[in-house]
Amino acid sequence: MCAIKTGTRLVLKNLLFLTDFSEPSELAVPFAVALAREYEAKLHALHVLTPAALSYGNPESAAAAIDGIEERALEEIQRLDAQFGGSSHEIHLVHAESVWSAVEKMLADKDIDLIILGTHGRTGAMKLLLGSVAEEIFRRADVPVLTIGPSVKNGIHNGGRFHRVLYATDFTPEAQAGAPYAISLAEENQSRLLLLHVMRDPADRKADQTAQDSAANVMHQLYEIVPESAEIWCRPEATVRFGPPAERILDTARELEADLIVLGVRNPGQRMSAATHLERATAHKVVANAACAVLTVRG
Repeated sequence: MCAIKTGTRLVLKNLLFLTDFSEPSELAVPFAVALAREYEAKLHALHVLTPAALSYGNPESAAAAIDGIEERALEEIQRLDAQFGGSSHEIHLVHAESVWSAVEKMLADKDIDLIILGTHGRTGAMKLLLGSVAEEIFRRADVPVLTIGPSVKNGIHNGGRFHRVLYATDFTPEAQAGAPYAISLAEENQSRLLLLHVMRDPADRKADQTAQDSAANVMHQLYEIVPESAEIWCRPEATVRFGPPAERILDTARELEADLIVLGVRNPGQRMSAATHLERATAHKVVANAACAVLTVRG
């Protein structure tokens, strides 16, 4: 899928819902179903069976474990099929070396426009020990990824529709990649569009900083992101906060009751600068801890 331009309506024809049948995956189901219906898109549900959990033991015990896992997966698939109701959908149960390899193949084979998944929200030592499937996907996928974390409450009871969309940016090209998606979703839902930039604390600013660093200038830059034509359908409201980026993004989302956060993220192969706003750790912290859905768009 090609990245959309600002002012262009978001078109979704094929959605990929990645599930491991866990509670976070269950939280993501209403969002997947609502988006499929809203955009009249086909929903592809994917569950991946990997060999990682079966790497120990003798061949006989491994074979029995595989049979048991597949049997439970088939039972869960039947339940998931009922949840999708009248939505156009297919359910895929595949064996693969890794979740990403299966996702990558599905992206190519089914011309996927958006990935939807739940995440366990692991951070710190747990993230290092167990890895983060969600982060690998939103860093490597060339389509937007809608992530539903374990703290998500907003959006569950309104069918996954978005009434307050928060777009956070540091004005880098990577971060700006999320702007067209935030604007289009706000237009589609006729919702409030909240624009956010996080600056350094005033006490940390250098004496020789120019007016370009002022909050007023940043507010102007934020409003410049939204074309006049979009303002007919959504109400942009800009805000500037000071402090650690991830914490301020999460705080602002809670205070303004956002039900969607939109972030532009970097390619994993690109050099991460410690001076930038939406650095690697920032995006992961937001996805893992947000009380609402998070849409990440790779720049």
